Amino acid sequence: MSFDLNALSLKELKDLQTQVSRAIATYEDRRKKEALAELEEKARAMGFSLAELTGVSTSRKRAPAAAKFANPANMSETWSGRGRKPRWFVEAINSGRSPDDLAV
Repeated sequence: MSFDLNALSLKELKDLQTQVSRAIATYEDRRKKEALAELEEKARAMGFSLAELTGVSTSRKRAPAAAKFANPANMSETWSGRGRKPRWFVEAINSGRSPDDLAV
C-alpha cells in the first residue's frame, strides 16, 4: 500500500493519523479474537468446547431478582428481599405492618 502523503490535505493527514492510531491500539485485541475463534472452531471440530479443554468456564450473568415487596406509598419502589432492607420497608415493619402486607 503506497500513499503520496504530500498530496493529502492537513485534515486528511489528521484523519489518517487517527485511523492508524486506532488500528495500532486494537491490533493485539483483534489478533487475540482471531486466535480464540480459531481455537474454538478446532475444539468444536473435535467434539469439545474450548472451556472443557482449558478448564475455564464462561461467566454467566445472573438475571435481576424479581420484586417481592413494594412500598404502598410509592409502588415504583420495590425490593427483591435480597440485600439490605430499604428504609421504607424497615419503617413499615416498625409501624406494625407485616411483610405479607408489603408483598407484591
